[in-house]
Amino acid sequence: MLNEFTKTVLVIVAGLFPIINPPATALIVLSMIPHATEAERSEIARRISINSFAILLASLSVGAYVLSFFGISIPVLRVAGGIIIAMAGWNLLQAPDEQDAEPTPTPNRSASIRAKSFYPLTLPITVGPGAIAVAIALGTGSPREGLLPVHLIGVGVALVILCASIFVCVRFSGHLERLLGTVGTQVAMRLFAFVIFCIGVQILWLGLSELLDSLHFKS
Repeated sequence: MLNEFTKTVLVIVAGLFPIINPPATALIVLSMIPHATEAERSEIARRISINSFAILLASLSVGAYVLSFFGISIPVLRVAGGIIIAMAGWNLLQAPDEQDAEPTPTPNRSASIRAKSFYPLTLPITVGPGAIAVAIALGTGSPREGLLPVHLIGVGVALVILCASIFVCVRFSGHLERLLGTVGTQVAMRLFAFVIFCIGVQILWLGLSELLDSLHFKS
């Protein structure tokens, strides 16, 4: 039983952690919400972690059935997600520079940050098409002896580990902002905006390639 629990946790964490990449995610979030206060960063980290847990759990449990019900294939999911990520990166590239001084927190600013916690910071920045596709694939691979309570517990523990790592990295990304300074933060913001755009184009191209290959295979 312990062996099955350990195997479940390791498979999910090893499969999803490199794709989600919490440290890189924290840098992207930092570039999209610069000069956030400690309280704002703590709240956004908590919201992203909770949202990520819900999306990954849904993808592992019923993701394949949902896509099948709506007739959506994984390549189409990648194309749509790639477009959204590329647009987010492009908008960030075109965004005007922030003021050098930290802005004073206002109710409108806090509401704006909370509104971004699900889209685009959780979906598709943190848990994107790649992570969802892997989670769906892992969810469809049932053990030979069938699902046991120990497997379900292992899934829960694995998701808690992943989301806790996301929370820690996003929560303490402000230390990097203070290290970089105002100019360094602006440079990092533009750099990661370009990275986000490239990631979106890569995911889009991956999905298109799979769709084109399927057309050639049918013909």
